[in-house]
Amino acid sequence: MTIKVGDTLPDATVREFIEVEGNGCAVGPNAFQVADLVRDKRIVIFGLPGAYTPTCSAKHVPGYLQEHDALKAAGVDEIWCLSVNDAFVMGAWGRDQKCAGKVRMIADGAAEFTRKLGLEVDLSAGGMGLRSRRYSMLVDDGVVKTLNLEAPGKFEVSDAATMLRQVVDAGPVAT
Repeated sequence: MTIKVGDTLPDATVREFIEVEGNGCAVGPNAFQVADLVRDKRIVIFGLPGAYTPTCSAKHVPGYLQEHDALKAAGVDEIWCLSVNDAFVMGAWGRDQKCAGKVRMIADGAAEFTRKLGLEVDLSAGGMGLRSRRYSMLVDDGVVKTLNLEAPGKFEVSDAATMLRQVVDAGPVAT
């Protein structure tokens, strides 16, 4: 079953490569529970098939980096890039894309979270194995407020400009 607007995100363990020790996080891959990360936060999550892939590197991540300040000004606490890659790859890709302090590069190496969302896609025919569909979502305190699922091979609705319009249209977080 695919996640939909109004659903609460499923809990799963994800990982993030941390460059600087602090806040209870060691240098290197750190495991986090999704439920803990989203609690009391407004988060934009965009999922994509893979680190270093052409559309993801040339358009998807750069768009969210470009719109970072506007998304934050509109009330977004964090922006996550989520992919079925390991934390080392996501960390290296984040360094290459200059994501530090703007986009958290979240690794779902075993596709646990992606499968629970119902957003997995089998790209074995192209040599990539099980991956994530391309999507974006706005999540308030763990509840999906908007969800933009791309058709296979497309990049039309999960971009940062579309998400920014949706965040602005959603207005401030209800208190």
